[in-house]
Amino acid sequence: MNFIKNLPYEWQIGLRYTRAGRRGQNGGRNSFISFISLISMAGIGLGVAALIIVLSVMNGFQKEVRDRMLSVVSHIEVFDAGGGDQATNPFRWQETAREALLNKHVKAAAPYVEGQALVVGDAVRGVVVRGILPEQEPSVSDVVSKITRGSLASLKSGEFNIVIGKDLAEALGAKLGDKITLAVPQGQVTPAGVTPRLKSFTVTGIFEAGHYEYDVGVVFIQMADAEKLFRLSGPMGVRLRVDDLLQAPAIARELSKTLSGNLFVRDWSQQNRNYFAAVKTEKRMMFIILTLIIAVAAFNLVSTLVMTVRDKQADIAILRTLGASPASIMKIFMVQGSMVGTLGTLLGVGSGVIIALNVPEIVNFLEYVFDVQFLDKGVYFITGIPSDLHWNDVTYIGGMALLFSLLSTIYPSWRAAQVKPAEALRYE
Repeated sequence: MNFIKNLPYEWQIGLRYTRAGRRGQNGGRNSFISFISLISMAGIGLGVAALIIVLSVMNGFQKEVRDRMLSVVSHIEVFDAGGGDQATNPFRWQETAREALLNKHVKAAAPYVEGQALVVGDAVRGVVVRGILPEQEPSVSDVVSKITRGSLASLKSGEFNIVIGKDLAEALGAKLGDKITLAVPQGQVTPAGVTPRLKSFTVTGIFEAGHYEYDVGVVFIQMADAEKLFRLSGPMGVRLRVDDLLQAPAIARELSKTLSGNLFVRDWSQQNRNYFAAVKTEKRMMFIILTLIIAVAAFNLVSTLVMTVRDKQADIAILRTLGASPASIMKIFMVQGSMVGTLGTLLGVGSGVIIALNVPEIVNFLEYVFDVQFLDKGVYFITGIPSDLHWNDVTYIGGMALLFSLLSTIYPSWRAAQVKPAEALRYE
């Protein structure tokens, strides 16, 4: 309280107006304006909290999907941009890997072969066939940790074993030890015309990345078997792991300038550009929509302050006769409105951060109490709602709410400064 007493009188009066109206004829306080201020404060807090929570949940979904994608795909891929003849101009992957590892951000490199094929079992599916070296693959991807049955080490040269995704196994009706057939477009010329080449593989592993596109559309075989299948004389590219996956686009641009040869460098965000562009657009639109909630709540301060100015006209007139300047009167009501906006913003930031940090636990509790499941694992492959709080989002949202609140005080405060003492006291 001593701190408040040491403040300039404009601040003291503005803070007092925030919590009470003027006294009525019966001596009681007119609490209606204080109630309106409380509603404005709650509205700002609700909008701020909602925006923080929604953006955190969307960030959580994006991070969850991204991590599941990167358990199968690599951070960066480097391959021959010219698509040259492997027999006459093979891709020198060892040299490319060595040059890439000179970059301090690149932590591992492994060769690969990739092509498209039809897999035939109880059904027919189009898949991406990825030829890898099982002993090097764990250094560039997390697919080993996603294998639920069998092992990646079962991929041995010349044995034509294959590791497939969980959803593809269900679609084909395939289990460990079953035979499936790959049909590749590099066909054989026969008297009847060009026919696709077929090769039988034994299922020795099943993985579950948790992302349908990969669980149904990607298979792994040994790299030497892939070279034979696609009639290649060596690897077609190198997969790289970097120390910070979020910096992969910048690192890829740097590698494209430093690596020798006619190479194409592609990072993980380019491989899934449509998805991440859609998520970015959705986040932007949600931000705009929820920002309007904060704007509406903040501009409710205009009506609150206008009512306060009308209610306090006698007080304004007395202050003016005692020597208060129009600027001081304007400052009083700007202090009042800014305090309402600040308290509402702090309330929203505090509650929003607490909820955003505990979204999974809150959702689990609600599912237990109401015996419902918000996300169907069969559709989303996620049992709980993830949340990833970004503190820069919190800072930006809080600053924006404070700015809206301050702007909302300008017009009513200016109107208060225009009150003429004689007219205000005429009927008092």
